[in-house]
Formats: sequence, structure tokens, C-alpha cells
Amino acid sequence: MFSRTTRQLSAVSSRLSRPSVMSSQFLRQYSFQVFRDAPPLRQMRRQLLLDQKTVGLVPTMGALHEGHISLIRQAAAENSDVFVSVYVNPTQFGVNEDLSSYPRTWDSDMAKLEEVNAELARQGGNVGRITAILAPTSKVMYPTLPPSSEIDGDGSFVTITPISKRLEGASRPVFFRGVATVCMKLFNIVRADRAYFGQKDVQQSVVIKRMVKDFHVDTEIRIGNTVRGQDGLAMSSRNVYLGARRHKVGLVLYTALKAAESAYAAGNVKRSDILDAANRITARVLSDQQALTPSERALFEVDYISLADPESLDELDVVDPSKGAVLSGAVKMAPLEESSAAEDCGLGDGKVAVRLIDNLIIKPRA
Repeated sequence: MFSRTTRQLSAVSSRLSRPSVMSSQFLRQYSFQVFRDAPPLRQMRRQLLLDQKTVGLVPTMGALHEGHISLIRQAAAENSDVFVSVYVNPTQFGVNEDLSSYPRTWDSDMAKLEEVNAELARQGGNVGRITAILAPTSKVMYPTLPPSSEIDGDGSFVTITPISKRLEGASRPVFFRGVATVCMKLFNIVRADRAYFGQKDVQQSVVIKRMVKDFHVDTEIRIGNTVRGQDGLAMSSRNVYLGARRHKVGLVLYTALKAAESAYAAGNVKRSDILDAANRITARVLSDQQALTPSERALFEVDYISLADPESLDELDVVDPSKGAVLSGAVKMAPLEESSAAEDCGLGDGKVAVRLIDNLIIKPRA
């Protein structure tokens, strides 16, 4: 990772705002309409409203995976029309985070959406369809000033505090400001009846719910279950960078959270008893990796493991069984130190650090 100055970020935003070579791909014929600007999409939305149709919005940054697809299926089950946004939002990347490395996979994304639409059509009945893709430029999303990722940068931003300063926000101070801002813009453009987010980004869902409540946004927030691979790793667009070695070791976070969950299920309600179970797992796996040679190991750093209130995200000393809690964590998988030509190192040849987040919900007891 390398530091970006404001000038560099502005240059990247400018490139994102220009039509670029991808623009010709927007001219292709799809089973849905692709919009680059707000006014024509709003016109379509008004007609749907007149026709008494409902709209479900699935916000994404592209690089679609099964987690996104599950949200689209949920939206189609609950609405006549599904709008999907595809926009890599620069303001949720800090100045030390590489915006340009985020995967951009327009062709494969559209192919996946066509497959889902065909699947929904086969179901028939009252199942909805994907009817619109919003793929705006940064000039559309940030029409007045170039988007800033500086903590004190100029611009029109939505801040939801203190929630956004905790957990992920402690390590990524502008992240939730960027998320809240872009979601408010998307909600204002689309005016969806419902918007769909994944449980994997639990803090994001809490921030968005708080924003909608505090600003009286007339959009219902729906949360879909975390989608996992067969081994338990939570689906994420960034997983393409892991490769086989870091994928295997990256399971340490899910394993640690499951150990903490088991400690609670065994009757423990104190923070130390629950989180110690998780910390023992991460410490053991890290020690095992450090004992291997550079060509064999995958090192990582634990950012945090949290036990928090499900609404405020305040850290808990004791879990109230009637309220439940959120177990969450983040680990940063370091770049591979050494690799072989035949090794599956993932996109970027194992040189890109990968931040993994995950959570488990401790549900209230009746």
C-alpha cells in the first residue's frame, strides 16, 4: 500500500469520471437498462411509481460475488423491480489505501446479472427482475467538488458518530463517512422502497440504519445473511487477492469468532471469558505461521476482535442475554514474502495486503 496525496486522489477521481474505454460497453444490449446519470433513472423511477411498482436497491462497488447475488434474489422476492448500483466510491478509501487496486470487473458483473435475470424469469409468478443498473461517474456522484479522502477534506459529507469511529472506523477514519455519504446520494437518486445490505459488513448496516432513522429517509433497510464459502470464509470482493495460502490461513478470523460464540453458548457471559477463546485461536495460528519458512507461511495482523452492543456497538463487559451481542473482528493478511511460479497467489501475485472482516450475531434469548 502507498500513500496518496490529494492531487493523486483527484487524478484518480478524474479518470473515474471520464467516459474511458468502458463507456462503449454501456451501449451493449442487456435485459436491463444501464444509467450513467441521475435524471433518466429518476424518470424511470417516477413511471414505476405511477404504475404502483416497488423498487429494491442493491448498492455495490462491482466485483460481484454470491453475496451480492443473494441480496439481488432477496430484493427480487420482495419488489417488482431491482436496481443495482455499480460504483467504486473513492471517499471510503483513505489516503493510505489504494483505490486503483480495487477490482473492476464490468463484463463479468454484467454477465452475472444477466444470469440472475434469466433465473428470475424462469421462476415466473410475482418474482421481480433487475430492470436498472446505475453506474454513475464520480462527476455525477460528486458534482461540486472532486471527492476528498482527507480527514478534514472539503466536500459535502454525511457523518454518523460515534458509531462510525469504532471498530472499522478506528482503523479507517473516513470509511463510514464515505459509505454514509454515497448511500445517502444513492437513496436520494433512486428513492427505493427498500435497500439491501449484507450482514458481513455489520457496522455498515448499523451506520446505514442509524442514518435512515436520523434523517427520516423513506427507504426500508433490509439485511441479508452473510454468504460463505464451503470452508466458512465470508464472501468478499477482495478475496480474489488472497490465493490459496492466504485463503487457508485467513479462515483464522471465522474460526476465532466461532470459538467465542461457543464460549457464550457454554454459559459464559463475561467479555474476558468469551474473547479469550477467540484470542487463543489467533495467537496459536499466528505462532504456527511464524514457525514456517517465508515460502510456506502467510502472516497476518489482528486489528481487533470485538464484543459489542447490537445497536450502539459499545463494547460490552457482560452480555445481556435478552439483548444479545455482535462478535466481530478484522485481520490484515500481509503480502506473501516468497512464492513459487506455480503457486496460486491470487490477483496481484500475493503482493496486495488484504483486510478481512467478519462477524457473528449472538441472538437475544427469549
